[in-house]
Amino acid sequence: MANETAAQQKAATIYKRLMDYYGQPTWRAHYEPLDELVLTILSQNTTDVNSEKAFRRLKVAFPSWQAVMEAPLSLLMETIRIAGLAYQKAPRIQAALHRIYDREGEFDLSFLADMSTEEAEAWLTAVHGIGQKTASIVLLFCFDKPTFPVDTHVLRISKRLGIVPGHANTLSTRKTWEALIPSAWYYPLHLNIIRHGRETCRARQPLCEQCPLLDVCPFGQARVEEIVPDTRYG
Repeated sequence: MANETAAQQKAATIYKRLMDYYGQPTWRAHYEPLDELVLTILSQNTTDVNSEKAFRRLKVAFPSWQAVMEAPLSLLMETIRIAGLAYQKAPRIQAALHRIYDREGEFDLSFLADMSTEEAEAWLTAVHGIGQKTASIVLLFCFDKPTFPVDTHVLRISKRLGIVPGHANTLSTRKTWEALIPSAWYYPLHLNIIRHGRETCRARQPLCEQCPLLDVCPFGQARVEEIVPDTRYG
C-alpha cells in the first residue's frame, strides 16, 4: 500500500508539474471520429508529418469514404504510401470502413458515444489492424471517454520516469496510468506528455538539464551526472 501511495503521489507530481510547465489543455474533438480513426491508422509506425500528409492526400484523391472503401487496393496503397507500410494500412482502412458501413449503412461512428468505454473499445479492436492504442485515441479524443492512450512518447517517458519498468508495453503502461490518476486527468496529461516528448524529453538528445521533472526522473538524473561529472571531491 505504501508503494502504491508513493506511485500515486509521483504521478500527481508529474501531472501538476507538466500542467504548470505547458498549461492545461481543454478537451475538444480534434477530428470527426472516422477521420480520427483513419488518421490514427496512418500514424502507426511513422511520423505525424507523414501521416498527416497521407491523410490529406487521401482526402484529395477520393471524394467520399465510399470511394475509399471501394477503391482498388493498389490505388489506395499508392495514395497513402508516404505514411509507410501502405500494404498493411490500406486494407486495414478498407476493413474498418466495411465494418462501419455494414453496421450503420453509412460512414458514421457516432454510435460509439452510447457505448461504455469497454464496449466501444471491443467493437473497434474487433476490426483487424485496430489495436487498443488506436481505439483509445479515438475514444478519448472524439468522445471524451475515460481511457489513457499510450503512444511512443508516452511509453518512452513513462519508462524514463520509472512509472513502468523497462519491459512494459503500451497496454500495461496504459493500465498503470489509469490506476494511478483520476480519469479527469487522462486527456490533459496525455497531451502534455506528448508535448514534453517532442520538446524536452526527446527520444534523442533529451534536454534533461532543463526538464521540470528532473528531480523525479531516474533516467534524467543519471544522464545529467554523466554529462556534468561530480567535481566536488577534487
